[in-house]
This record gives sequence, structure tokens and C-alpha cells, in this order.
Amino acid sequence: MKPLAISMGEPAGIGPDILLSLYARRLELGLPAFVVFGHTGFLAERAKRLGLDIAVEAVRPADAGAVFARALPVVDIAGMVPDQPGRPEPASARVVLAAIEEAVASVKAGESRALVTAPIHKGALYHAGFGHPGHTEFLAALCAVGGIEPLPVMMLAHEELRTVPLTIHVPIKDVPGLISKELIVETLRVMARDLQSRFGIAAPRIAVAGLNPHAGEGGAIGREEIEIIIPALEQARAEGIAAIGPLPGDTLFFPKHWRQYDAVLAMYHDQALIPIKTVAFDAGVNVTLGLPIVRTSPDHGTAFDLAGTGKASTSSFLAAIAMADKMTTRTA
Repeated sequence: MKPLAISMGEPAGIGPDILLSLYARRLELGLPAFVVFGHTGFLAERAKRLGLDIAVEAVRPADAGAVFARALPVVDIAGMVPDQPGRPEPASARVVLAAIEEAVASVKAGESRALVTAPIHKGALYHAGFGHPGHTEFLAALCAVGGIEPLPVMMLAHEELRTVPLTIHVPIKDVPGLISKELIVETLRVMARDLQSRFGIAAPRIAVAGLNPHAGEGGAIGREEIEIIIPALEQARAEGIAAIGPLPGDTLFFPKHWRQYDAVLAMYHDQALIPIKTVAFDAGVNVTLGLPIVRTSPDHGTAFDLAGTGKASTSSFLAAIAMADKMTTRTA
């Protein structure tokens, strides 16, 4: 089976530490073969810093499976990448970006079957001309066809709990103005399609949270539900999407309630992420829906204070690898 592609992420963060630690335990964990897109010399140095006896070997993706048992297979990205945990080096940014670009190209070309991305640090990337709001938007640009980018939809998942924020990294005061019938319908289309094709759910049921307390209480506590959300759900249902709501956010995530659905579309960042962070703080997975490739990532950042210490939790990264493997094994 073809390998998973893993982009190295920010060298000064915990991403390299975790992928090296997981590789060292590959037999114990039963990990599928993967190939890292990154700097071979840096990864070898970080392994030594962590006290890990790991051989690092430069390969092509096609050779990763044969190499995986004896050495960490790496598609080498040339450049300057010093091993300095917790201290981002702007000069490394070009390697970080090139690693993502080449990993995406590998999956699109069918050399690798899915992409798992380690966390990046946008501040360091701006020095290399990074002009995207975030990692996910960069991936969407790399997956554009004919200049048209797909709509990337962020899903946070842990076991059967799957949540999607309609709006993401924006101030709360801006959320009502960003919610539209068109955005809700298009997001529901992406969710329904990928729940079927990526997760094997034949007829997905999607719960939709209201924006206001008590889902607006019939207009008494805001009219967004009446004027925007309900018309969007009516259109989605007319297209055959089982979208239920709008439901009050304060009761929707009671386990007896959310377990009736295959995913939840929330209206803003914290409404979607608090439930996941509460039940799986270090084991949630970020899945990007809407792309022509499977992409997962751990639900954490670079954690500079833990980099190079070997103390970072591997749970979320491990879950991201397992989910990418499961999603692509199902469709292989």
C-alpha cells in the first residue's frame, strides 16, 4: 500500500519531535508506512537531541514502504534548517513551505495516499512571502484546478463526535455578519459529500446549531435563525441533505443528543471546538473536508516550550495518522 505523506512542519516546534517519537515506536503502535517531507539533516539532529536511535534515509515516495522498517524515509527538502527548539528561524520558512507543496503534489499524483500535516508557525512563514490566512487556505490554493480553489471545511473529530465551525478565526462581533444562507448550504454540501465518500456513512445526518441562545427562541433572542439559518436548511433538505436544526447550542452536545447525528455544523469557532477540547483535549484530529485529497492534522500547535524536550503528547498526532490511514484504506 502507498505511504502516507507527512509534512515536517515548523522545525522549532514539537511536530518533528512527535513524528520522530512515533516512528521510534512504529512496531509497538503498528503504524502504517509513511514518508516525511522535510530536511534529512535536521531530522537526524533532532532525533539525536531526543535520544532516539533512528536512521534517516532520503527516498522517493515510491520507496518509502521498503525503507520504513529500517529507517525513517524522508523526501529531502534542501535548505537551512538549524536544530534550535523553541526559536523559529525565518530562513527555514522556505523549507517548511516547500515540504507542504511537495507533499501535496505527491498525494495529488497518487504517489502517497493521504497528507498528515505537522503544525506550522505563520509568523515565521511571513518572511518567506506566505500570504495565506492559514495552513488550510494554503492547501486549498495548492489544490486549485483552473484557478478555482475548493472550499476547505475544517472538521474536528474524536471517535464519533465530529464538529465543523462555519466561521473560524474571526472576532465574535463579526460572526453574525459572516453567516449567510449560501455559506451554510455550501458547507453542508461539502460535509454530506465527504461524510459519505471519506467516512463511509451512506446517509449522513447533520445537526445544525443555532447562533443565538435557545436557537433564537422564535425571534425573541435574535433573528438570524429565522432569516438565514432556517432558509438555508430548507434548501439543503430540498437537495437531499439530512440537515436538522437549528438546535440550541447549550443542549446539542449532551451525549444523548449529539449521538443521534453523524456531525454537527456550529456557527462559530468555540461553539464547535469546546465540545472536542472537553472530551479529547490531546486526542482530537483536524480533518480538512472539501479538498481533492485526504488531509488530517493534530489538533494542537507548535508548543515551542515543549520542543526538544521529548515531553510533548503524541496522542493527537497518532490519532491524525490513524484517521488518515482509515479514511484512505476505506476508499482504496
